[in-house]
Order: sequence, then structure tokens, then C-alpha cells
Amino acid sequence: MENKEFQSSSPPESTTIDYEKIAASEPFQHLVSSKRKLLVPLTVFFLVFYFALPFLTSFTKVLNNYAIGDISWAWIFAFAQFIMTWTLCTVYVKKANKFDDMAGNILEEYKNKGSNV
Repeated sequence: MENKEFQSSSPPESTTIDYEKIAASEPFQHLVSSKRKLLVPLTVFFLVFYFALPFLTSFTKVLNNYAIGDISWAWIFAFAQFIMTWTLCTVYVKKANKFDDMAGNILEEYKNKGSNV
């Protein structure tokens, strides 16, 4: 097995990046706002859906009814949590790729314009 040297992707030492200036820029603020608009609703939905099962099974009898044969709604709800988790994960990964592209564009714009973002 070969020993390969890792190349740093950080900018040369002569180039300093003013992260505070980037964080204050309009494109970065748009990126943060877009991420927040995605993450907050997804997190709230996940937590409500996740904690609904133990709450409904502990304090109500709603999920005790049979849905299909001997399978109760509690089992269907529990299976739906797996589907929900994979769906949210897929949505997040697709959106995160777009956010990564936006962040890369912000850094490229900063590097191309010098320090005038």
C-alpha cells in the first residue's frame, strides 16, 4: 500500500480570508437564511413525528386499533418513522449539496474580488 501525501486545500499563507466580512455579506446571509428555513421546519416535524408514537401509545388508545389483520396502527406508525427518517435524510442531503455549492460560490467570489464581497 502506497503512502500518499495529503495536499492541503487551504489557501496559501499570503492570502488571508476575512471571515467576518464574508459572514456580514449579503450572499452569506442569504445562505444562512436558506439553511434555517430548511432546518427548523424539518427538525420540528421530525421531533413531533418521533415523539408522537410514545405519546400516543402511552396516553391514548388511538393506535391500538387494528389496521390490517393483526397489525395495529402502532406498528404502521413505527414503520412510518423509518420511512420518514430516510425521506428527511434524502431531502437534507440534496439541499445540503446546494448549500455547499452556494458556500463555494461565496468563497470564489471573495477570492476573485479580493476582499470586496
